[in-house]
Amino acid sequence: MKVLQVLPSLNSGGVERGALDLARALVQRGHESLVMSSGGRMVDQLLSEGSRHIEFPVHEKSPRSLWRVRALRRRLVELSPDIVHVRSRIPAWMVWLAVGRKPRGERPALVSTFHGLYSVSRYSAIMGCGDRVIAISHTVHDYIRANYPQIDPSRITVIHRGVDTHHFSRDRVPDQQWSERFFSEYPRAAGKPLLLMPGRLSRWKGQIEFIELVAALRARGTPCHGLIAGEPTPGKDAYLQELRDLAQARGVAGDVSFLGHRTDMESLYAVSAVVYNLSRHAEPFGRTVIEALAMGVPVVAYDYGGPAESLRDCLPEGLVPVGDGAALAAATLRMLEAPPEIVLPRQFTLDAQVEATLGVYRDVLA
Repeated sequence: MKVLQVLPSLNSGGVERGALDLARALVQRGHESLVMSSGGRMVDQLLSEGSRHIEFPVHEKSPRSLWRVRALRRRLVELSPDIVHVRSRIPAWMVWLAVGRKPRGERPALVSTFHGLYSVSRYSAIMGCGDRVIAISHTVHDYIRANYPQIDPSRITVIHRGVDTHHFSRDRVPDQQWSERFFSEYPRAAGKPLLLMPGRLSRWKGQIEFIELVAALRARGTPCHGLIAGEPTPGKDAYLQELRDLAQARGVAGDVSFLGHRTDMESLYAVSAVVYNLSRHAEPFGRTVIEALAMGVPVVAYDYGGPAESLRDCLPEGLVPVGDGAALAAATLRMLEAPPEIVLPRQFTLDAQVEATLGVYRDVLA
């Protein structure tokens, strides 16, 4: 099959990493993989793994995107994919306006993935435009059914995001060079249990609660060091300074390190004792949860949304009520004192995700 994935950019984030994972798996299975985006730092990796990148401005929430529909239509005719898989709202609108209204025999098959619990609107409803619609969790499936009854339930398939268990493996150990470099850059992290908070820096993602957790643990004499891995949402750099100021005010400025954007998450998971997902808004899935669990690292998360759905099947003792700081500290202490044995169910592996996605592709082509 010739598969074209379309998404706004290739800089960072779960959608982007998921697109790269699928692209790599398609190439490995002998399919032709193309990805269309406005570009980004992950393009080099995409190319090195055997896919083709088509740069096109499918990212702007602007009337200019409507003006580009005709040019996009020409590009799609030139590329002639069997499947066009849209992963975000602006690209979905552009692709739909370009080819979606043509009879099925005169256009590629369309597949769309609901990656988020988007605000309910006509604008968001476009994610149901596909001949087949993928929901990345039962949380997302229920959201679609509740808010978009016009989408035929028979077109919706739940396919959990999957982790590449060859890359994120419990057997992976950081090499000596990485360890020496990391601990020389963050010397206060050396020799202590490391608590890792991955994810984009955003007020609702839970970094404030994480810093409060580190402060509570240190106040009771528990040795630990917090790692916050992620960069601010564009235009929100002031939030990073707010977090630094909070750590200073709580007396843990030396017990929390801000790592910025990382491309070495597997090494960070490997040296961590506990990983966290503390989003205060329901998230559709929570990729970092299954990545950590695949590496045998326990996760503590709020019992809410997609991350809880994953953790409930793997490590239910890691779930705590939303906003309950005492329960968060207690769960952390349990994980530190008696690290649990973790087995990741196959449904959360990349192999399972790819096979299920290929099944959707074959069905829609048939």
